[in-house]
Parts: sequence; structure tokens; C-alpha cells
Amino acid sequence: MGHAVVSITRFPAERHALIEKGEDSMPHVIVEGCLGEVYAACVDVCPVECIHPGQYQGKPFMIINPEVCIDCGVCLPECPIGAIVGSVDENPAWAKVNADLTPTFKDNPKVTPRPPNEPPRNPNNKLVK
Repeated sequence: MGHAVVSITRFPAERHALIEKGEDSMPHVIVEGCLGEVYAACVDVCPVECIHPGQYQGKPFMIINPEVCIDCGVCLPECPIGAIVGSVDENPAWAKVNADLTPTFKDNPKVTPRPPNEPPRNPNNKLVK
């Protein structure tokens, strides 16, 4: 499937006009690898400010708001540990976590990003970029 270049605005109401897809779904998902890491480089590149910090299972975590994400993909290469996947189908369980946490995370203040070359806190995570 080809990709079209779209003009991106900061207004979530424009979402449906900007994306050509058959159904409304959250295209990107932050997964378990982010739990306790929160590099947060993804926040600064998101053109619609749909990535939010908070606490999950007693650890810092980030979520992607499914009501705002426009499937632009700029966040995907920014995570130094690859904790963002490109579709709900890649990890439905964590897609549900992102959606369920959105109401409590979306108004949280931004966090200061960690240096992308800083070693992961979780020994199961590896730097991928």
C-alpha cells in the first residue's frame, strides 16, 4: 500500500480529513518496552501532541491517544528502544492499555526527554538506534 503525503495540523478535529483509511483505529501503540524507560523523544516530534506521560504499574510510561493520533509515523524512528509499534494489530493488548490510560494521562505535564544514547534501565531492552 502506498503512502500519501498529508498536511498535518495541530487540530485533532482535522484527523479524518487528513487520513485516508477504511476505519478509525489507533495506528501506533506504545508497548511494554517503554514501561520504566520514558525516553520521551517521541513527544517532541509528534505534530498533534497525542503522546502523554503517566504512571502504569507503578512505573513511568507513555501512551498514544487513539483519538488524536493521525498515523503520520514520525514517532516510530524516534524511540531509541523501539517501544512504538506501527499498528494496533502488532500488539492489541498494549493498544488497549494505551486507550484505557488516555483519559488519565492526556492532561499530564510533559516530561523531560532522556538522552537517546543513555542505556536502557530495563536489562531486557536494547538500544536500536
